[in-house]
Amino acid sequence: MSKEPNTLVSEEMPSTNGSGAQAQRGTAKTQADSSLFPNYARYPLTLVKGQGSWLWDDQGKRYLDFMSGIAVTNLGHAPQAVAERLKKQIDELWHVSNLFHIPGQERAAALLTANSSADAVFFCNSGAEANEAAIKLARRYHQKVKQTGRYEIITFTQSFHGRTLATLTATGQDKVKEGFLPLPAGFKSVPLHDQAALEAAINENTAAIMLEMVQAEGGMYPVDPAFVDVITQLCQEHGLLLIIDEVQTGMGRTGKLFSFEHYGIEPDIFTLAKGLGSGFSVGAMLGKEYLREAFTAGSHGSTFGGTPLAMAAVQATVETIIDDKLPERAAEMGDYLFQSLQKQLADIPFVQDIRGKGLMVGIECAEPVAELVLAGQKKGILFITAGPNVIRLLPNLYVTKDEIDQAVAWIAELIREHVA
Repeated sequence: MSKEPNTLVSEEMPSTNGSGAQAQRGTAKTQADSSLFPNYARYPLTLVKGQGSWLWDDQGKRYLDFMSGIAVTNLGHAPQAVAERLKKQIDELWHVSNLFHIPGQERAAALLTANSSADAVFFCNSGAEANEAAIKLARRYHQKVKQTGRYEIITFTQSFHGRTLATLTATGQDKVKEGFLPLPAGFKSVPLHDQAALEAAINENTAAIMLEMVQAEGGMYPVDPAFVDVITQLCQEHGLLLIIDEVQTGMGRTGKLFSFEHYGIEPDIFTLAKGLGSGFSVGAMLGKEYLREAFTAGSHGSTFGGTPLAMAAVQATVETIIDDKLPERAAEMGDYLFQSLQKQLADIPFVQDIRGKGLMVGIECAEPVAELVLAGQKKGILFITAGPNVIRLLPNLYVTKDEIDQAVAWIAELIREHVA
């Protein structure tokens, strides 16, 4: 499995199936012409082909991808191992109900539990669904198993946990909640790293604390280890469950298979999605053995969760990440990216901070960076924001030093041009 899928010598767009890129031209519609709801503010690009670290649009222009579909394509675009497994599965069986045994679920779950501190897995379709399942499991454990009646979940300001009603309420950012009142009861958000506020929020109804180890949407802030120690101590003292949201940080991105491993802790529950299926829609909630009796038959379910196709993608993805030691590679390349950014941007006052973990890096700037994102697209590099003033870099885990050098050079050039 040790392949370097990102090494390309040609800037020509790879061949496409069917009639190729020419037939794709003009597919982007104006908002008025589209049959889609206008809930996405889309960039003026139509991307039609990907290979490794590179994407091509419908005009044949090539882009260095440093966003990875927002931390989804951790193996790069169109990874061969996953493609082969999916092609094999698609000729055998696509879907059966979870009323039947699905061997692929057992294999994927065994792979995840063997390489983590968890003992049981529930498969679903997305990160929001995984977090929703975690919230339900925490409540049901306290109410049905412990019989305490607890239901409140404490989260943190600037966190992001999803777009369902429960997960957007859990999210510590008001902007995602506008227009969706009334919100479900049972959630509190406190400022990250504020021990006094966290302690004050705990009461007889508190069931769990839910945490991202790196607040990605909130500005690429890693959690301070001392504050993690406070959280784990409070959970032990008050009988609370600890839920770690690994939707964006998991699957090797931060330099460990799961980001909580940097902190030497074992959460009661953690969630995965994004990089779990290499772009195939899948999510997972993992938990400790003692939580099994909370999710008894009929307590929770999903029509599409854990289909044979999804499990083929998960198994191939996880095996590749482990066999090719991609967390270790992410740590090494992340250090290289961080050091390169520090060297190239050190003399620019506009750049105020560079932070993150592994291949999950944020560049905090003195002003909003939306114009830099668009300028980057014109130059041929794709990245996104993490809040208005932070450039977010999420290259795939196979990214090469040459690709990092190119990306850093372009970003430095973009910033210098912007402040000139």
